[in-house]
Amino acid sequence: MKKKAVAVMMSIALSAAMLVGCGADGNAKPQDVKIGSLKGPTSMGLVYLMDQADKGEAANNYEFTMAAAADELLPSMISGDLDIVLVPANVASVLYNKTDGGVSVIDINTLGVLYMVSGDNTIGTMSDLQGRTIYLTGKGTTPDYVLQYLLKENGLTTADVTLEYKSEATEVAAVLAQTPEAIGVLPQPFVTAACAQNENLAVVLDLTKEWAAVQGEGGSSLVTGVTVVRNAFLEEHKEAVDKFLEEHSASTDYANEHVEEAAELVAAAGIIEKAPVAVKAMPQCNITYIDGNDMKTALSGYLEVLFEQDASSIGGSLPNDDFYYIK
Repeated sequence: MKKKAVAVMMSIALSAAMLVGCGADGNAKPQDVKIGSLKGPTSMGLVYLMDQADKGEAANNYEFTMAAAADELLPSMISGDLDIVLVPANVASVLYNKTDGGVSVIDINTLGVLYMVSGDNTIGTMSDLQGRTIYLTGKGTTPDYVLQYLLKENGLTTADVTLEYKSEATEVAAVLAQTPEAIGVLPQPFVTAACAQNENLAVVLDLTKEWAAVQGEGGSSLVTGVTVVRNAFLEEHKEAVDKFLEEHSASTDYANEHVEEAAELVAAAGIIEKAPVAVKAMPQCNITYIDGNDMKTALSGYLEVLFEQDASSIGGSLPNDDFYYIK
């Protein structure tokens, strides 16, 4: 009887020790993760995960912050108030250089969202732009770099076209509304909104496809948004980051496979005001999830193009290999 009692007590003690061990393990307790994203396509693939987090169904305890511009997120990332941010690809490189390699890119969340819009249906190739005026936002911004690269690769220069810069996409859309035969470069969802308001307008060139055409098989992609993590957080909570990647991938799949339901979440998050507009815009936003070596190939080539045009656009220098997180 004594031996049996001792065996039972040892079994109970061992079980208790195992339970304590589980409680101390990071797998048992969800990790707090603070995420910042932008009010636009880069957040559309995240909305299902946001909804899951609100319902308490996500693996980690996520706290989401959405901003209108990347500049609003960077100070919080540098200070450690944010752990993960979804930002434009070139901004991720700037952040890497500013923090002396203190961040890593973990996935690509959005490919190209730039389109050429016009009421002139004679435009079918880049060469058709010769002698024309093109309206676009911001000199020295991503749309400018992308357009100039594509012009060059198609045998044109800025001397062959007239580039008229506007400060905001809404101003380009206003020009197109007044003069449908004009040509404008717009991102989604402004493309969908402009075409919905004026039946004479249509997409004449998809700049993502034009980029792929000049890059060829195995080349880089036109990348809009990427997801970045602080390395200090990654080193301490690698399992939580890997779990986020799994959930981000699933959330992206949901956005692409259940567009109407996801559009309701996009509208509820305030990314696009009305769900019907989101339904039309989302399939054109190139919402994606790319990680690992495919991410590195697509993004590194894109950053090289920007670097060749203006090194300051990516923070002065190309990131080293440690910029790319490969699980």
